[in-house]
Amino acid sequence: MGLFDRLRRGGRRGGTGGSDPAADLKYLRQWVAEHHGVEAFVEPKTTVTDVTVVLVAADGEWTRRRAGGDAGARRLSDRLNIPVYDVQKVGYPQRMRDYDERRRIERRRAARQELEER
Repeated sequence: MGLFDRLRRGGRRGGTGGSDPAADLKYLRQWVAEHHGVEAFVEPKTTVTDVTVVLVAADGEWTRRRAGGDAGARRLSDRLNIPVYDVQKVGYPQRMRDYDERRRIERRRAARQELEER
């Protein structure tokens, strides 16, 4: 199966798989409840994806889900009781990039350790 076959059929890697806004909202609520200091960053629609929201916790851990279009993204602040920002205006928070860098370093260390153990 080629990349474009997957896109035509609506298949995607990761995420919730289907287009169930209720399931996405349930996931986002649960994620907010399990993390501290969460803020939302709304990403614009692209040729490949609909409007999405990135939730970023105080430690930089993050997750991304569909936001139910522009209107759904704007309602997230009330529904999740968190601040919501437009990523095109404010950008992504530094703590998110720092979190990703820490994960890359951890993966490299784990891979090196695995090689040394062989």
